[in-house]
Amino acid sequence: MRNGHGDLRKGFRECLFILVKTMKLIFIGNDFKYEAEGVMKLFIPAQRFEMVYDDISQAQGDYALIMREDMGESVKLSVKCAVSGNENERSESLEKGVAALDDECEMTLCRLLYKAMSALTGKVPEWGIITGIRPVKRVNLLLSQGMSEGEIREHMRSRYLCSDKKTEIALKTARTQEEILKTLDKRSFGLYVSIPFCPTRCSYCSFVSSAIEGCGKMIPEYVRQLCEEIEYTAKICERIGIYPDSVYFGGGTPTTLSASQLEAVMGRIEKCFDLGRVREYTVEAGRPDTVTREKLEVIKKMGGGRVSINPQSLNDKVLKAIGRKHTVEQFFEAFALAKSVGFDVINTDIIAGLPEDDTQSFKNTVDKLIELEADNITVHTLSIKRAARLNHEGTDTALNNPAAQMVEYATGKLLQSGYEPYYLYRQKNMSDNQENIGWAKKGKESLYNIYIMEEVQTILAVGAGGSTKLVDLDNKRLERVFNYKYPVEYLRGFDEMIRRKSEIEEFYEKK
Repeated sequence: MRNGHGDLRKGFRECLFILVKTMKLIFIGNDFKYEAEGVMKLFIPAQRFEMVYDDISQAQGDYALIMREDMGESVKLSVKCAVSGNENERSESLEKGVAALDDECEMTLCRLLYKAMSALTGKVPEWGIITGIRPVKRVNLLLSQGMSEGEIREHMRSRYLCSDKKTEIALKTARTQEEILKTLDKRSFGLYVSIPFCPTRCSYCSFVSSAIEGCGKMIPEYVRQLCEEIEYTAKICERIGIYPDSVYFGGGTPTTLSASQLEAVMGRIEKCFDLGRVREYTVEAGRPDTVTREKLEVIKKMGGGRVSINPQSLNDKVLKAIGRKHTVEQFFEAFALAKSVGFDVINTDIIAGLPEDDTQSFKNTVDKLIELEADNITVHTLSIKRAARLNHEGTDTALNNPAAQMVEYATGKLLQSGYEPYYLYRQKNMSDNQENIGWAKKGKESLYNIYIMEEVQTILAVGAGGSTKLVDLDNKRLERVFNYKYPVEYLRGFDEMIRRKSEIEEFYEKK
């Protein structure tokens, strides 16, 4: 628990509510399950809820009663929350003539639920009832509608119960993106290359990645088939007349591949695609223990101008706790090596709220990365997903850590040091209901990260776990085409996966 009597009381309440084993969400006269559950998880994280419909007799024990009642000319909306013997009720009425009545009823019930649970728990989640992953997308929409910043602040406060502090960071991010979004060509796309292998699997990770010791033998065949998929995808792009604007190697850890394997994949991209209009080419070299001069020189030679070297923490104790095999010293060595090779941009990722970390240790990590003059610093907040090892180890890390203090320090320090936020997104089960923010020096922002997060550009994905996102802004269409998730499925089902690529052509034929 944190220091101070107020924090002690808050900590006690958090522990009390985490002990709730079964929480019923009872819907009377409505079925707003998805949004209501999202709001409840702001106050009772990692909780599974029992859904009940039109049975008020179930309002016993721990529950949230969510009601919509027809009152003739109006609709009465009410909630009643009961947890561990404590109760709180809220209600409001809407006239039936209001535009988009169902949507307004849902929003109103979510606000009532938020206020009731906030009163019971003492928690005031700063993003309000925004449970989606793209808050900046909402701000960009409001800006495009001609709203002033003052009007946006009021809208975010009254409609979403978003704090002024979070609204400001969303506005700053939107302003950074403003000119970059104008440079987008609708016939361009981002090419994502998935390398789903890592030296080890981090304890917090839920990405589709495989530890090298268990699957290293399949990498040569994976590289061969990946090159085939790249070639096939390039032919589709040529037929429909679209071109790559960015290339992004992610994973996993792309530098798990050998220098020759990296050269084979990057060489196939160079051979099959016209890279003459590519503005950005990024390769994640996320694990410092996979970085060698030979690999970095291959990346640079083959067109990669940006690399990510990600410490996650500059505390060896923390690195050990999350299952990383590299040391802090290895990170510094890898960063210096990347700088000596001459990349245009070096990104670093860190995570607030990791096991064994504390506020002072996290501050030290932020300060040292700023001293290194990293071009980009992405500050993630720990999010423990169902597939992550931490979610099965009985830890309360996600529920009781100073992530909010860490994020607040990073925000202030980075702004003070000349960095600006350029993309922002959120995930479920994030510690302290925080966010992930990419910070960059002026002109060092990642186009790929902005475009994919704001869903304004088609992303064509190749490799296991790749998710192609087809975007038609004119007709407001967004479709997805999924590759097989795991490397072994990818190798076995390659022909079927290639067949799915026909959906790309079908999408563009409808434009």
